[in-house]
Amino acid sequence: MSETKEIVLGETVDGAAVAVPVVELLTGRGFVTGKSGSGKSNSASVIAEELLEAGFPLLIVDTDGEYYGLKEEYELLHAGADEECDIQIAPEHAERMANLALEENVPIILDVSGYLDEDEANELILETAKHLFAKEKKLKKPFLLVVEEVHEYIPEGGGMDETGKMLIKIGKRGRKHGLGIVGISQRPADVKKDFITQANWMVWHRLTWENDTNVVGRILGNEFEERVTDLDAGQAFMMSDWAEQEVQTVQFRRKRTFDAGATPGLEDFERPELKSVSDSLVDDLEEISEEKSRRENRILELEAEVEKKERRIETLEEELERAKDISNAAKQMADAVAGNTGIETTGEQSTLPTGDEGTDDVTDAGDEDQSNAEIEAERNELRRRVRELEGEVDRLESRNESLREEAESLREGDVDADVVQDQRDRIAFLETAVDQLQRRRSGRADDEKSTAGDELDATADLSALVQTDPVSERIERAIREADCNERYTWEVVTVLREKAPTTVSDLSTFVDTGSDRIQSALTELRREGVVAREKSTGEYRLDESAIRSMVATAREREAVSSLTGREP
Repeated sequence: MSETKEIVLGETVDGAAVAVPVVELLTGRGFVTGKSGSGKSNSASVIAEELLEAGFPLLIVDTDGEYYGLKEEYELLHAGADEECDIQIAPEHAERMANLALEENVPIILDVSGYLDEDEANELILETAKHLFAKEKKLKKPFLLVVEEVHEYIPEGGGMDETGKMLIKIGKRGRKHGLGIVGISQRPADVKKDFITQANWMVWHRLTWENDTNVVGRILGNEFEERVTDLDAGQAFMMSDWAEQEVQTVQFRRKRTFDAGATPGLEDFERPELKSVSDSLVDDLEEISEEKSRRENRILELEAEVEKKERRIETLEEELERAKDISNAAKQMADAVAGNTGIETTGEQSTLPTGDEGTDDVTDAGDEDQSNAEIEAERNELRRRVRELEGEVDRLESRNESLREEAESLREGDVDADVVQDQRDRIAFLETAVDQLQRRRSGRADDEKSTAGDELDATADLSALVQTDPVSERIERAIREADCNERYTWEVVTVLREKAPTTVSDLSTFVDTGSDRIQSALTELRREGVVAREKSTGEYRLDESAIRSMVATAREREAVSSLTGREP
């Protein structure tokens, strides 16, 4: 961009053209003010028209839905909350909006007039401004941010929120990165004075309220304070760092495009035909909305899973309490039985009567010893069950905490595409494993059996080989010997088939059971020759060569059997 390129906004009272250097507009800090009907918004639209005509994009924060009329002649992306906008957006679209503006040169109207939730509108402006500032630090491309009703974000009195602080930051530091800002307000007295006094160009249209005219007097001088109340529509005092004359009286031209901010009259309102942006831009932004919807659905799924597991924990805790009660009752019974048997304690001797009476007592003691042994065995079994229940409660609580953290991350938008894909992969693996388990439980028809005989050969897929009888029988034997149940062991096999080589830790992210049980299943599967372990890395995989050997051996036996008539 030429540093000397200029645009014409109007003319002086002497008829001289008012030419403004583009680079100063795009990178400087500006302030445009004037009461309603004075021409303030028209002047802002004229600046926008001239920049668009010269091929320079900008982003307009439109608080009243007044700027869509620019689309009568120019292709802008009108983004906001209303159906009339090209696309409905939310704060999660902010980064993409900044990319479009700075990297793809798409002019944008950020229309926040349709948001019922003021906080959402503020967050959208804040996030968009943040991304513009961050990207301009690298790009250093002259670009203008226009903010209507700027007093709402950087007020003179009262506190300033994060949005206002970000706009002030752009005003102070944006110029050296190429990012300019112009604030527009009909109440200069309500705008933070630091913003106004540090502006390098200002436009003052007619003002009548005393507090506002006082601001004119402090900045331009008493002469202009008296004259500002008498300016005609479209007239303004223009003060800039680049003009030879410190303050000029300027008549801005009328804007060429449709005046969407004009006060409605009695005549029929006719909306002009507006230019549209590329459908691909809208599709791209809609994909962000769909991703948000998917994320919200995933949050609901996680919350439902947490609730389900919490109910399971409550059930287990109740069962645990019952088991403890039974254990305590068994202990009391054992203690009571032991107290009645005459068992010898330290420092005492046991004396047994002689004769028939003694014989009966010996018999009773024997029965009591047997009863004690049974009670002790029952107590041990109850203790084991209590430990199992406590372990399962701990595991479920740990899993619930992970689910809560994942749901919270999704709410905050911190989950990237890889995390979402990992969740989808895990769900797919589990569905596959459950499907395999259900097919095995329901029984396979003879013509579906993948034994070593008919359908399978040496080139068969490993997924099919795992389902053959010689391999699946070994897996079933491993299940009987392992501390891992049937469902989770088949899940381990499924994950190994698709993700190997992998570690126990990685397996535990896909198989919803404890690492110790997964390790137990792997140990038994190794003994059966189905799984192999890499000594150097400790990673596990399905032993493909061993599996194919099992199937081949079984096939040979089947062939011999068919020739000899003997069972293989």
